[in-house]
Amino acid sequence: MFNLNKTIPTPKLWSKKKSQQRRSPFFFLSLFLLSLLFLFFLTFTSIPISLFSSSSSKTTAISLQFPHCEIRISGEKFLWYAPHSGFSNQLSEFKNALLMAGILNRTLIIPPILSHHAIALGSCPKFRVQSPKEIRVSVWDHVIELITSGRYVSMADIIDISSVLSSSHVRAIDSGFLCPRGVCGSLLSGVDGNIDRCLSAVDDDCRTTVWTYGNDEADGVLDSFQPNEQLKKKKKISYVRRRRDVYKTLGPGSKADSATVLAFGTLFTAPYKGSELYIDIQKAPRDSKIQSLIKKIEFLPFVPEILSAGKQFAVQTVKAPFLCAQLRLLDGQFKNHWEATFSGLKQKLDSLSQTGSRPIHVFVMTDLPQGNWTGNYLGDLAKDSTNFKLYFMNKEDLLVTETAKKLALARHGLRSGSSLGGIESTDTVAKLQKHCSPRILPDILLFIEETIRSCGSLGFFGTAGSTIADNIEIMRKFGSCSNQREDHKMM
Repeated sequence: MFNLNKTIPTPKLWSKKKSQQRRSPFFFLSLFLLSLLFLFFLTFTSIPISLFSSSSSKTTAISLQFPHCEIRISGEKFLWYAPHSGFSNQLSEFKNALLMAGILNRTLIIPPILSHHAIALGSCPKFRVQSPKEIRVSVWDHVIELITSGRYVSMADIIDISSVLSSSHVRAIDSGFLCPRGVCGSLLSGVDGNIDRCLSAVDDDCRTTVWTYGNDEADGVLDSFQPNEQLKKKKKISYVRRRRDVYKTLGPGSKADSATVLAFGTLFTAPYKGSELYIDIQKAPRDSKIQSLIKKIEFLPFVPEILSAGKQFAVQTVKAPFLCAQLRLLDGQFKNHWEATFSGLKQKLDSLSQTGSRPIHVFVMTDLPQGNWTGNYLGDLAKDSTNFKLYFMNKEDLLVTETAKKLALARHGLRSGSSLGGIESTDTVAKLQKHCSPRILPDILLFIEETIRSCGSLGFFGTAGSTIADNIEIMRKFGSCSNQREDHKMM
């Protein structure tokens, strides 16, 4: 089923010439609706009649109308968004998407994990970003590549969202359900504009909008962070950032609310100069359900297969207390900060050397290939076997490949559509696997490495400013590896 020896060429985005050949929006709309109908007919026999019940009747109904493009499966409304950059940023956006879906009472369409930096957003602080429409088009092009090359891995295949779904805080369905007809990107991207009662594309981005929810401030007030006069003159921009309540703007009573699909661009945000770049919803004191959801999504663990593999390595391979070192040295700004990164790690190890026994066990996670360690601090550590013992992983390691096989067979993502009733059944998932199963094993090395780093009892050292380091700190805060000894007993 999986070809371990198959190599997949570096993905290339579709040529601009091909992407510019636009067809009628109704052509793509028809394909999108056929995708949903495909899902409906696959699952019809196992969907309870009550799923389609309205307040006045319990009749099964699905309506398909043209030209108004309306489709309703149990009256479901969906939310889609366009993630970007590396996994850590994509995970952050995924949490924000769950929050937005919960607030707007929409079913989240879960995206796949995109190739590292296949999609770039730009810089919100510099007001230099891709437009929501542009990034949606780029993301869907890449999604098609992942499907056709057999590299499609859902975010829900890697991140365990069962606690969020089981608590009914939010509903979700994997975009893999649509992969047999993965050609609806023109519709979802909003290339041809909004389509009445079918698609509403959100074209407000971090240059103009900060989304809020249920606070005491007036809707539409100016945000504290605005482009300065120097930037306005240099870039010839005239953006004004306003704080807008997402529920009032896109919720019940709004034009967007009548659309079956609400499509955002990126949902990335970060603190900046006393404000947030795009989403400022840290609490919801007037909405206990959303407040509970905010707490739940603060930490979303990896699926059990990944957690088990990381803990197994810590217990059975390292077999001793160890320090975790995450060294980002080659990517972007980090390639200019080697001295500061190595200096920080040396201080940490010097401190441990004064108080602990030797050798000090260190698990190293870095983007610098071992062949390039010679002549730097990593090379010095590797040679000093008396005082230090280094551990690291490769994607070819047996533990990694065996875990990848388990994940590919588990297909957690295809089971994340239980909110639509019955589509998590074994028979239905098997039918969808026939169309959507990956042809090569997923690349999960990063996720196992992050789990191992959360297990280091001697502490953690991470490159300053790295979002990977931030993820590991959250895992350690919530004790994702606290039961590793008990897990080892059960192995």
